[in-house]
Amino acid sequence: MDLKPTLNMVEFDVQMDKIHLYADIVDDYNPIHVDPEFAAASPMGGVIAHGTMSLALVWQSLRATYDAERLQDADVSIRFVKPVRVGDTLTAGGDLGDDAEYRIWVRNQAGVDVINGRARVRQSNL
Repeated sequence: MDLKPTLNMVEFDVQMDKIHLYADIVDDYNPIHVDPEFAAASPMGGVIAHGTMSLALVWQSLRATYDAERLQDADVSIRFVKPVRVGDTLTAGGDLGDDAEYRIWVRNQAGVDVINGRARVRQSNL
């Protein structure tokens, strides 16, 4: 087996200006993400970052570990566990299990998972 025991970790600081830039990219201006007044009055109690913004960190971690060819047919399955707030610092990574799948995660600065799941990447053609 030529899989690495851990994925390279990547980090991201969630700030309101980055949320607005991401909203522009994905054309998603749901007020729960971009309107602090609306979000404060919602059941979420404040702005939350787009889930896919955090999910992108999983792919960045995989790409920091493997080349694009190894990731062409990667299989990733995740679950959003906790909302991501403005001011959070996120870290993504993963550990290889006995079944040749990575247990992947995105954690906030308190070490709490905001995303968890699994990923399988192509083994090399050795």
